[in-house]
Amino acid sequence: MYIVNIHEAKTHLSAILKRVETGEDILIAKAGKPIARVSPIPSAAGKRQPGSAKGKITMTQNFIEPLPENILKEFEK
Repeated sequence: MYIVNIHEAKTHLSAILKRVETGEDILIAKAGKPIARVSPIPSAAGKRQPGSAKGKITMTQNFIEPLPENILKEFEK
């Protein structure tokens, strides 16, 4: 973990934020005593993209046919 004093944090904020973007936590200190932590925000899951599984999934010819009676009964239990 990288520790910077307040003056350095103000002077080099852009550089510090670049380090945070790479996943590093930064402590900001006053008179050598840590008073704040700057840490990366976890990224949200990406947007779903229609068609992203194209060619990875196959369906049998009978996919749209009704299920056999013995399997349908299992769902009713």
